[in-house]
This record gives sequence, C-alpha cells and structure tokens, in this order.
Amino acid sequence: MPPVPAEVYKRFMKQSLPIAAIALGALLAGGCATKKYVGQSISPVSGRLDQVSQTQTQQGQKLDQTAANLEKDETELSATKERAMSADTKAGDAINRADSANQAAQQAGQKADQVGRDLGSMKTEFGNTIANLDAYKPVNQTTVNFKFGSDKLDSDAKQALDQMASGQNQYKRFFVTVEGFTDSVGSAEYNNVLSQRRANAVVQYLVSQHNIPVYRIQLLGMGKDKPLDDAKTRAARAKNRRVEVTLFSADPGAVAMGGNQQGQSSTTAAGNNASPR
Repeated sequence: MPPVPAEVYKRFMKQSLPIAAIALGALLAGGCATKKYVGQSISPVSGRLDQVSQTQTQQGQKLDQTAANLEKDETELSATKERAMSADTKAGDAINRADSANQAAQQAGQKADQVGRDLGSMKTEFGNTIANLDAYKPVNQTTVNFKFGSDKLDSDAKQALDQMASGQNQYKRFFVTVEGFTDSVGSAEYNNVLSQRRANAVVQYLVSQHNIPVYRIQLLGMGKDKPLDDAKTRAARAKNRRVEVTLFSADPGAVAMGGNQQGQSSTTAAGNNASPR
C-alpha cells in the first residue's frame, strides 16, 4: 500500500479532531448519564431492600416474642395441668374418705338399730319379769359360814351348796339370790368388800360346779348390816360371818318354804366349826 501524502494526512487530522472530540464528549456525556440513571434506578431498590430487611427484622422479633409467649403459655399450661391432676387426686381421696365415712355411719346406724332392738327386748323381758315377780316364791335356802377374815369355802359349805343346787334342776322359771355378810369387827368399808368376796366365792362355785347361769343369780354384799345375832360374843360373830343363798321359782305347783312343806331344804353349813374370834 502506497504511503499517504502528508497534506492529505494533515487535512484528515484537521477534519477528524473535531469529530473525535465530539464523539469523546458524547461518550463522556453518555457515561455520566448512564451512571446517573443507574444510580437513580438502584436507590429505590436499595430503599425497598432496606424496608424488606427491617420488615424481616421486625417479623423475626415478633416470631421470637411469639415463641417466648408460646413457651410461657406451655409452661403455665403444664403447671395448670399438674394442679388439675393434684386437685383430681385430692378429690378422689376426699370421695373415698366420704364413702368410708358413709359406710361407717351406716354400720353405726345398723348397730344402733340393733342395740335399740336389744334394749327393747330387754325392757320387755325385764317388764315381764317385774310383772311376774310376785309369782316367784322362795323354794329352797341354805346358809354357809366362813372363818374370820376369810372368803374360802370349806367342805361343809360346799356340801350345803351341793344339796341346795341339786333341787334347781326341777325348776324352769327360777333365780337365785346370794347375800354376803360379815361380823362387826373392822371398818364398814373393809367389811363391805369382804362380804362381796364371800358372795362371789359362792356364785363362782354354783356356776362352775352346778352350771347355774350367771344371769339367774343376783348377788349383794351387805357387810356387817343385818346381823343374825347382835351380841358381841364369839359365837354371835361366828353366826354373822355368812352367805345366805335362796332359790326362787315361779313354776306352777312350786311350794314356798315354811313349816314342813315340800320344797323346803334350809341348811346351815360350817356354823359349828367356824373359828370364833
């Protein structure tokens, strides 16, 4: 390729420089405009991104608060459930105690009813006994004596009780009275206790040896009251240390004691060999 003439080159450069300058200026102007456009386009997006970030942050805080509230509610619900279970257990225990108390009350009521019936029966029986008391007559009697200060039955006393008790088998409606006495020696309190012990000794013998029911025996300790002999001699004191046993019957045909009537068997035991003071 031939070389470009210098004049042509100069003319070309003169003509091209303004064009190049204009092009460069346009390019620079276009670049600034693009940058400004980009900046104007990005700023709103950046603002919206900031708003979105703030919104997410706020939502995150709300979620955290909600989670905390849920955890608190769950804790309170658990505590409420435990209290409810405890209350239910206590209520069950209270119901069980109430049932037990109700059963005990029912049993007590049944026992009270039974006691009432028993008392009524006893009252009726006692009333009948009192009503028929005049029908009972003394049909047999014996007296046993004791040594000074003693409540022991000797052989003579036992023999007298055996003789009297042997006749009770023929009676269906009967009872026995046992009255204990002492002499006048000693205090009234001591003699009351001693007379009771003597009467108890006779009752025990009649029950154990002759199978007389206890409910048919009436016992009383009289102490030094009602002496057989008011004299203050040894013989008088020996007579007063005694237990009197009387058999009563209301059977038809039973004959009261007296004279030589049938059924009389009055006996005195140990009266002669009791040791005087």
